Amino acid sequence: MPAISCSAPGKVILCGEHAVVYQQPAIALPVFEGSTKCSIVAKPTAPHDETIIVAPNIALKCYLKCLVEKHPIQVAINLVLQKLNIDHLPVCEIRIQSTLPTAAGLGSSASTSVALIRALSTFLGHPFTDDEVNQLAFEIEKIHHGTPSGIDNTVITYAKALFYLKGQPSEFLLPGKQVTLVIADTGIKGSTSKAVSDVRQGFQENKEVFSALFNQIGQLVESAKKSFINGDLISLGKSLSENHQLLQNLGVSCNQLDTLVEEALSKGALGAKLSGGGQGGNMIALVNSDQAEPMASALLFKGAVNTLITHIPAKGQ
Repeated sequence: MPAISCSAPGKVILCGEHAVVYQQPAIALPVFEGSTKCSIVAKPTAPHDETIIVAPNIALKCYLKCLVEKHPIQVAINLVLQKLNIDHLPVCEIRIQSTLPTAAGLGSSASTSVALIRALSTFLGHPFTDDEVNQLAFEIEKIHHGTPSGIDNTVITYAKALFYLKGQPSEFLLPGKQVTLVIADTGIKGSTSKAVSDVRQGFQENKEVFSALFNQIGQLVESAKKSFINGDLISLGKSLSENHQLLQNLGVSCNQLDTLVEEALSKGALGAKLSGGGQGGNMIALVNSDQAEPMASALLFKGAVNTLITHIPAKGQ
């Protein structure tokens, strides 16, 4: 069998996180400046005839048999084998390398799942379609995040800007004008499953207030969609900043996120907000392209541990 290598991008939530779990829309964008690569090489003469897993980003190097049954890598392999009606995986070395930080809202878990599923199915001679990859990646996301919306695996699988509403066909978007985002990492490891659980608890304790917040977020997402398509970056920025205020009301922001959002706005960002689960992780600032480098520097000076600049080209570019 030839060596196989497949990659998957990261992702960033433009707007709508958390509310998307409660039947509201969200918009997510692929992040090609960060990605996960999965390489598989057949090892028919490997010692002990054992498949080896190497994933430096999570300090993992072990035999496949040493992974617990519910480990996402083990689950991904089992799901692919089951779908292909294959009893066992030929002895190989699976190497997973990512430039995406974990627990930061950039979709590292879904990116790993998508890259691994693509590589496995190709290695086994039956490359999956995007729909098949997406379906299996969603099953693995449930292990990572409990009750995920499905938006991470979808935007990463198809690698396109996505307007997402659970249960509805995916709608891919093209911006009317290039969208430039500065992504800044607080350095705080956020747990999406904990954040989702905390919001769920708040919703159960005060359904009227939380339902109103979800509805407001949904309306902002609809406005942001129109602005995105029409290339109205000023209106888009306003929607993002308002979305952050509503996320604060949901209780998923933190001092470090708020500090970086305020700094971005004070330095001329068109809009800024936390992105992803919150309680740490990343924030995003919508900027004109010539603002990107100075904005990244300002956010680093204000306490961000890392920044990333990503661009979504306008239609026709």
